[in-house]
Amino acid sequence: MWSWGHYWVMNNSQKLIERLLPLARDASARAYSPYSGVRVGAVTVGADDTLHLGCNVENASYGLTQCAERNALATAIAAGQTKGSISALLVYATGFESLTPCGACRQVMSELLAKDALVISCSDSQQPKVWTPETLLPDPFTLDRK
Repeated sequence: MWSWGHYWVMNNSQKLIERLLPLARDASARAYSPYSGVRVGAVTVGADDTLHLGCNVENASYGLTQCAERNALATAIAAGQTKGSISALLVYATGFESLTPCGACRQVMSELLAKDALVISCSDSQQPKVWTPETLLPDPFTLDRK
């Protein structure tokens, strides 16, 4: 059953995909991924419609690997975006289906993205997947939780 909200999300996500996917692909080409071979690129959309890119940067000590999503979000914050001002994040991965962001990225997204932001995962072999921060992480850790 279609609802107006579902139509809005699908319509807006398609426009975002057309605009952001080429940028995420370009960012993925700059990834440092000698261990997995998976190149991931991400793009955020800030409140003033500025775009910030990120890519994955792997490390021999796997726990130090940086995901494209968190790199793009950190770049946006470093450029002056504030908590809740980022309205969308699109992530693209080579060689996989549309991936769901990892748990660490979900936690960071839940804190930094706008509550109604769209998180879009794209690949070359599958239809994009679209979420909101709350659907990715319905009960996030927050400072005000006791």
